[in-house]
Amino acid sequence: MKPLPELLSLKDKAAIVTGGAKGIGYGIAYRLAEAGANVLVADMDEPTAQKTAQELTQKGWKAEAFKVDVSDEEDVRKMITACKDKFGTVDILVNNAGIYPPAPVAEMTEDQFEKVMHVNLRGVFLTTKYTAEIMKLQGGGKIINITSIDALHPSMIGLAHYDASKHGVWGFTKNSALELAEHKIWVNAIAPGGIATPGVAAMSQGASAEQMAASTKAFMAKIPMHRMGEPDEIGMVVLFLASDMSSYMTGEQIVVDGGALLN
Repeated sequence: MKPLPELLSLKDKAAIVTGGAKGIGYGIAYRLAEAGANVLVADMDEPTAQKTAQELTQKGWKAEAFKVDVSDEEDVRKMITACKDKFGTVDILVNNAGIYPPAPVAEMTEDQFEKVMHVNLRGVFLTTKYTAEIMKLQGGGKIINITSIDALHPSMIGLAHYDASKHGVWGFTKNSALELAEHKIWVNAIAPGGIATPGVAAMSQGASAEQMAASTKAFMAKIPMHRMGEPDEIGMVVLFLASDMSSYMTGEQIVVDGGALLN
């Protein structure tokens, strides 16, 4: 048996984290870099991605920033090529990039629906397709898709497009795991519950202090742990799936929600 430090070590591995500049993506990039991986922080927000990469390198870890639109095929191919050129391999892909602009179905435009599907679902297809090409040649790899507990049950009115995209990512995870297993590429997913991120905070802009307090109280009441999760709590589970700790897992989805689905 491998000793524990070796099981968790990602030394000489190269990882791409989409949406890696902040929030859950930052928590993921941090833990992978800490474990020894060379991390490509890929994000539409290039200045913040650069800042995150600098923070990681200042700790003595290896990280680079890359601007990418995961819904754009050429952008995705350039991102994967950049990782291979900079670090020599592409061993770990974390599909974390996602958007969730709220709009009830009655008011949702076709463009709004398609934008969410393109980023959240098409992006996972594109990154998986082109990363898997390299992983096959290398003899294996790890692909980790960030879904949501909304892949397992409806979230809230206004997020029908988001829920549809996350249900799609979960289905895509299972099917691609079947296809890629013979190439020693393990594909798994993580379904976060409520996580305290800048994106979640932005959804509450414009609400009064009283509305925020009432909304927070109602939300916490549904979580047995009575608190929001932290980005690092997703980062730690990504590290588990990216490491040899999860050597006999593929096509699985780990729920990290403080017990919310128990209700």
